[in-house]
Amino acid sequence: MVGNAFQFGIPDLYCHHPKWGGRWIDVKNPGKYSFTREQKIKWPVWEQFGCGIWILTAATQEEYDKLFAPPNWREFWKESWGDVPDIDELLDEINRLENERETANSE
Repeated sequence: MVGNAFQFGIPDLYCHHPKWGGRWIDVKNPGKYSFTREQKIKWPVWEQFGCGIWILTAATQEEYDKLFAPPNWREFWKESWGDVPDIDELLDEINRLENERETANSE
């Protein structure tokens, strides 16, 4: 994985263990957090294709244990954001955003 300034919505960490496999992890402050626009778009798509995202809020054993349970990012979805978007709508939105970025970069 190579990160750069043009990537958006990627979780903070990718961890891999030979026995337990890989985990995409995003770190959030439990009292004050938000998802970026891109996280709201990408994470449901990743989920649709079998890629889980775990959110951790502290460096404690209780939080680490969450990595052995199903992905928990939906537990952090705020009602004020509305429903988690439909996958087909998300894919259309991603295509639109990519076209806008390509247009902006070519100008």
